[in-house]
Amino acid sequence: MSVTAAQGFTAAGVVAGLKSTGRRDVALVVNTGRGKAAAGVFTSNRAKAHPVLWSQQVLGDGVAEAVVLNSGGANCFTGPFGFQTTHATAEAVAESLGVSAGDVVVCSTGLIGVGDQVFRDKVISGARAASSELGTEGGADAAEAIMTTDSVPKQAVVAGDGWVVGGMAKGAGMLAPGLATMLVVLTTDADLPAAALDASLRAATRVTFDRLDSDGCMSTNDTVVLLSSAESGVVPAQDDFTAAVTELCADLARQLQADAEGASHDIRIEVVGAADEDDAVEVGRSIARNALFKAAVFGNDPNWGRVLAAIGTTSAAFDPYDVDVSMNGVRVCHEGAPDQPSDSVDLTPRAVHVLVDLRAGSAEATILTNDLTHDYVHENSAYSS
Repeated sequence: MSVTAAQGFTAAGVVAGLKSTGRRDVALVVNTGRGKAAAGVFTSNRAKAHPVLWSQQVLGDGVAEAVVLNSGGANCFTGPFGFQTTHATAEAVAESLGVSAGDVVVCSTGLIGVGDQVFRDKVISGARAASSELGTEGGADAAEAIMTTDSVPKQAVVAGDGWVVGGMAKGAGMLAPGLATMLVVLTTDADLPAAALDASLRAATRVTFDRLDSDGCMSTNDTVVLLSSAESGVVPAQDDFTAAVTELCADLARQLQADAEGASHDIRIEVVGAADEDDAVEVGRSIARNALFKAAVFGNDPNWGRVLAAIGTTSAAFDPYDVDVSMNGVRVCHEGAPDQPSDSVDLTPRAVHVLVDLRAGSAEATILTNDLTHDYVHENSAYSS
């Protein structure tokens, strides 16, 4: 269940002192295989952290040997010193492994504005320490080391026909499109070039991480990296590989949703009958970001009027008086009018399913979100204190 499930990968997670809790906070994943192809997708936020800017350059040639990650500081908006810190971190890993710094992806997560000399020293010493503790059993430690407000590590594995895809993820807040607020490292021993990895990764993230919208806030550090060791010697069909990566990313996305900060409900918003997929996504996202709807779910109140009000703000093609809404299997609205009694809907389970039929076409999409709780507000009101 880790990034070392595929052949040709080692990993480690160590304590560098970035967290006051004394937990692991620097992770390293290394490709020891004969293949070094890699691909990545990053936040669409214009305010990108220094590690994102660095790693975009690293993956420009489709090659990467290692990924070093730290929690406890985002290294974003830290000026030229922050970019130099990212470069120095890559150099430290490269020196320890005997590779080029230009082939080391760097990821950071934590509080924005953190990136002084103390931070730099701890990250670099942690990276060197991780380099000396690498092993095929180190995936679990690495998954723990990238956690911030996460309550549990997130790991998953999908087996193909003679090859494997494994991965780890971090994320519990600021989950919004343009990825979610997360760091993800995926590894495979399938023998595929960088272009194939890139195509599969983008297809997978489009329908998984990009549709996880916990609180409508987009991070500055989002990174998803896919590395191939080619150690299995198997060249899978592109469609088969894409399906496996998509399954893996969907699994990790659900784990991220389930661990969202302070959430008491996991909400699956399924939009069907849309004129096209973009309309379905826009409608689902509008509901997912509606604070009134999310607060109602927190209170176990099936207030379907807030669903219709939310979708009415979109540019999607539909007749508001021809829409059906169901909540946890009960159709509460039919053709824009009340249907089954709202008190017949049970919202006490953690899992909530909202089905919206726009009756305007055959396209569909699903958005994952959470309710808006007292605990979420409390946790984020004190995040930097």
